[in-house]
Amino acid sequence: MSEVKGYAATSELSGLAPFQFQRRAPRPDDVSIEIEYCGVCHTDIHFAANDWGRTNYPVVPGHEIIGRVTAVGNDVNQFTVGQRVGVGCMVDSCRQCASCDQGLEQYCREGMTPTYNGVDRHDGERTFGGYSDSIVVSERFVVSVPDALDPATAAPILCAGITTYSPLKHFGVGKGHKVGVIGMGGLGHMGVKFARALGAEVTLFTRSQSKEAEARKQGADHVIISTDPEQMAAATERFDFLLDTIPVPHDLNPYLQTLAVNGAHILVGLIEPIDPTVHSRNLIGKRRILTGSLIGGMPETQEVLDFCAEHGIECDIEMLDIRNINEAYERMKKGDVKYRFVIDMKTLNNA
Repeated sequence: MSEVKGYAATSELSGLAPFQFQRRAPRPDDVSIEIEYCGVCHTDIHFAANDWGRTNYPVVPGHEIIGRVTAVGNDVNQFTVGQRVGVGCMVDSCRQCASCDQGLEQYCREGMTPTYNGVDRHDGERTFGGYSDSIVVSERFVVSVPDALDPATAAPILCAGITTYSPLKHFGVGKGHKVGVIGMGGLGHMGVKFARALGAEVTLFTRSQSKEAEARKQGADHVIISTDPEQMAAATERFDFLLDTIPVPHDLNPYLQTLAVNGAHILVGLIEPIDPTVHSRNLIGKRRILTGSLIGGMPETQEVLDFCAEHGIECDIEMLDIRNINEAYERMKKGDVKYRFVIDMKTLNNA
């Protein structure tokens, strides 16, 4: 066991504060990592405040982790001490079901073990995340960070990046396709970059006219103001795919009408009931698909990092002193960040 410093929420109203806890002793297949950077995800906010009713306190958030290997177990053969690596949203799975066999550990039949607020499958202990100075993770759930990537901007690729990359790859998005990205926060701006790099014609849907210039800077070919009925009507049956990154309930029906025959509306941001109700006519009438996607498996998580290195893609970030994490949460709730906070874990020493 090792003593670790971190930040945790201890109740729904506590906010985040310094917290000391113990990490397990490394197992033969484990990689020990000193954390350099950790991205801040909206999921962290939800768990800190128990918005979904399943938080077990204390909770140490953080699942966009970049760091250096400090030690490896005897059975580890992919990583060496000093190597820069990443850890994303999961740290284990059953490793035996059909999904795990295909490298789709996020869809594990028994449920993946999340990086935080989960239970270790071997010792029954709580999992604590990346708002901390170190972490111990099984080799299978660690990825290599290419030297070409800035480690700070690479951190959000482990959640925001893979979440948007995975469905685009699954559906074979490429040259000749027209892709609409709905919303341009942490997920949306990465979706624009990936769709563009894959060769698609990219349109951003936004409620705000003021985001048009920024959308084009990120790589969007076109911008549609979703609150403008004329612009939405002009987009009828225009798109092959819609990547929907909005994290709160919203009306899907107007967007579905912009899909061509056989088009797919992919949910990656919403983890709540759909409201208002989707009218089945908008699906049946054009054989459209309403589907969803959850992060990505471990092979694909390595793939997205390599893809970003090859294409010069990075997440737009604002560096954060961990002592300001509660203020950062409030800013995120207001959409006041472009587009992801990343904690410089050196600041933990001053906390």
